Amino acid sequence: MRKSIFIILSLIVLHKISLAQDTLPKISVTQLGTKVLVSWVNPFNSLTTINIQRSYDSLKNFTTIGSVLNVSARNNGFVDSKEFIPSQYYRVFISFEGGTYMFTQSHRPGIDTSKTIAEVNEIKEIVKQGPPVQTFFIPSKLVYTGKENNVIISLPDANKKKYSIKFFENDGTPIFEIKKITEPYLTLDKVNFIHAGLFNFELYADGALVERHKFYIPKDGQPMPALDVNGYLIK
Repeated sequence: MRKSIFIILSLIVLHKISLAQDTLPKISVTQLGTKVLVSWVNPFNSLTTINIQRSYDSLKNFTTIGSVLNVSARNNGFVDSKEFIPSQYYRVFISFEGGTYMFTQSHRPGIDTSKTIAEVNEIKEIVKQGPPVQTFFIPSKLVYTGKENNVIISLPDANKKKYSIKFFENDGTPIFEIKKITEPYLTLDKVNFIHAGLFNFELYADGALVERHKFYIPKDGQPMPALDVNGYLIK
């Protein structure tokens, strides 16, 4: 019975927090009695993994304590089953289609009260904040690097439109062009791009530019590295 009440309370608090918080990669970490709720609003539609991590240090030694099954849910959260300890920090690891990933900032739990939530909502009405600053590379949903570091072209309506694509080196030098794409899912072997690194592409549909974006091919045997908003390696 107590467990059922706690789950209901968590859902109510999650709903309240989701009305006031920013979207990923920002999160809310809230103390609920002797437990901790980590919650967020998800603006992305290309997530593949969401892991919740905990540490006694705000910068290192984080371990994964749970994963989210439904990564596409807009409002979501995770309750830490371990009893609350004030010195704990929490963060969330998220990965995207194509292998790009990021970590949220770490946070200590804050105490939840209706008054606090009301005050936060009141402040947000007075101080208009801009959208969250994007600090990590977000790959294209149409052209991206697959799990084996090959290049994937995903065009669900390829049978309805005449698609073509041009590939370029990062400095703008043309590499090659595919003048007609008829398959909704096409895999291009990474050897076509000769070397690892950052590449540009231009995707056209019926002669009109649909998307101009980038993708990164890691070196053989290497995972996808962390990239900044422009697709360059974060050192």
